[in-house]
Amino acid sequence: MMRDAILNFPKQFRYQPKLEGGKVKKFKRFVVAGMGGSPLPGLLLKTLKPVLPVIIWRNYGLPELPEKDWKKTLVVAISYSGNTEEAIDALETAIQRNLPVVAVAIGGKLLELAKARQIPYVQLPDTGIQPRSALGFMLRALLKVTKENELFKQTKELAQILKPLELEPQGKDLAEKLRGKVPVIYSSDRNLSVAYNWKIKFNETGKIPAFYNILPELNHNEINGFDVHPVRSKSSEATAVSPTAERTSNAVKDSSRPPWEDFHFIFLQDSQDHPRIIKRMEVTAQIYRERGLPVESIELAGENQMQRIFSSLLVADWTAFHTAEIYGLESEQVPVVEELKKLIK
Repeated sequence: MMRDAILNFPKQFRYQPKLEGGKVKKFKRFVVAGMGGSPLPGLLLKTLKPVLPVIIWRNYGLPELPEKDWKKTLVVAISYSGNTEEAIDALETAIQRNLPVVAVAIGGKLLELAKARQIPYVQLPDTGIQPRSALGFMLRALLKVTKENELFKQTKELAQILKPLELEPQGKDLAEKLRGKVPVIYSSDRNLSVAYNWKIKFNETGKIPAFYNILPELNHNEINGFDVHPVRSKSSEATAVSPTAERTSNAVKDSSRPPWEDFHFIFLQDSQDHPRIIKRMEVTAQIYRERGLPVESIELAGENQMQRIFSSLLVADWTAFHTAEIYGLESEQVPVVEELKKLIK
């Protein structure tokens, strides 16, 4: 099922979303309220059009904004299943406060509520895939709702441009390199949504821990956590272990291996990043390699930002899929999430 979802992903960009239940005027700012894979299109919208004020709200209720701002703000309550309680709560809050709101889902309680209260909605195609695999459907719907017509046109081109099968060998090879490791994904701040998508795919499809961070911020803190290279003392010619390594060694005396050996770093390189970010990424990778840390650099490839993003995410899909295969795990379902939902009812 997951393999089919990856192979068929480009077809999602042929989807023609239809706004039903009422009209929506042009708004200047947006709150995209959802959880898990559902708000990912909102994050991508922020990446594709940074000047557009978009708040990603992953919580109950709605964010606090000045009352004057709400008049210009459209709430988009999005839940692929239509049954995510936080998204439903956001929709109910918007209704109670008489705020402009649109619902996006395949069905469920979210659309039931929208129809009952005559709220505009977009009904997504129900193809049986997981929310993280429905990013094309949801992005097209969000762009329709937000009236981002130029971006909407660009997404349609992806149906012909993206070639999932051609990217599978790259993902499979990376999955092998990650065997027994915890991925740490690095990107520029402008590509934060891409790195975060990679992390989610490793968690939900690959069933492994994964983490992400952005440059230049990580150069001011996280990089120090991997200072494992022996250095020369300034006061003597003797070789000394770095303070970080020494502290770690004292803290895990009985450990059979140092903790940094669990990580494998994935650098998402983008030729369109700021020149200093490109330089920082190259130097950071060099520093890590010199310290014996495994690093994989992946170039975001494509003629425009939209193509670069989705080609990269397809590589992430294949890497996560083959990671699950390596460990003999089922890649489609998310049983721990379902277990938690039952326990908190």
